[in-house]
Amino acid sequence: MLIVNILSDLRTAIRAWRSAGLSIALVPTMGNLHAGHLKLVTEAKKKADRVVVSIFVNPTQFGVGEDFESYPRTVYEDQQQLIAAGAHLLFQPAVSEIYAPDAKTIVSVTGLSEKYCGAFRSGHFDGVATVVCKLFNMIQPDVGLFGLKDFQQLTVIRAMVRDLNMPIEIIGVETVREVSGLAMSSRNGYLSVEEKMIAAKLYQSLCVAREAILARRQSYPEIERQAVLFLRDSGFQPDYFSVCSSRDLKQAGEDDVGLVLLAAARLGKTRLIDNIWLRLCSANENATSVDRNR
Repeated sequence: MLIVNILSDLRTAIRAWRSAGLSIALVPTMGNLHAGHLKLVTEAKKKADRVVVSIFVNPTQFGVGEDFESYPRTVYEDQQQLIAAGAHLLFQPAVSEIYAPDAKTIVSVTGLSEKYCGAFRSGHFDGVATVVCKLFNMIQPDVGLFGLKDFQQLTVIRAMVRDLNMPIEIIGVETVREVSGLAMSSRNGYLSVEEKMIAAKLYQSLCVAREAILARRQSYPEIERQAVLFLRDSGFQPDYFSVCSSRDLKQAGEDDVGLVLLAAARLGKTRLIDNIWLRLCSANENATSVDRNR
């Protein structure tokens, strides 16, 4: 695996691959890799001849008081995992390689970035969209792969690619979970042993809500209300629990067939997010569910 830290070296490698007629997939990460990240690499290898993984803890997507300085950085361990996974190139730049000191340009996907996590993390998705746009410009991949655990982020990126006419296929990859159901995340390392046992109840709340939707027993607002109460009783501080259209993340209506259940909650000092995707059949058919977060 080639490891590069500066843009000129990255472009040299990309030009050589392009000259050879090779396709390229990009897996953007912030490092502290786990099985979820490695699944992205595995899927990327199926989609392209060469796989680029970026590791960059992006300062513009952290708000005031968030954990940019303390965000876990495991450089050597990440490199070894990527070598074992078969990635072809690791791009691991410094902040100065990505952002000019007087940078003035921000990419903002309005209408999607301000709700849900965006309402609690002001400017977060502007930072995400800007850095991903930069990485796409630097690497010019044919395919970009992102985890479905952050469904809102994936929706923002898909909208950006569509609106800016980028010739990139965006693929969402299923969430990898621990045995308890807890979605794998770099921030799970912040949880104490006791908190980690409780944390799995976030996914449990989504599963219960999904079954209520499939049974058509309650209205969506009532399902959301009960889920929030369950999370509070379990020890969480919920930010939101929402039943949304998977198409545009608007509040789901009775006519919506594709749904995504989005949840975010704090447990101690750790903020956790998760989701479940499901598809309903028409009114005269039996409802079905696909628990694949997509």
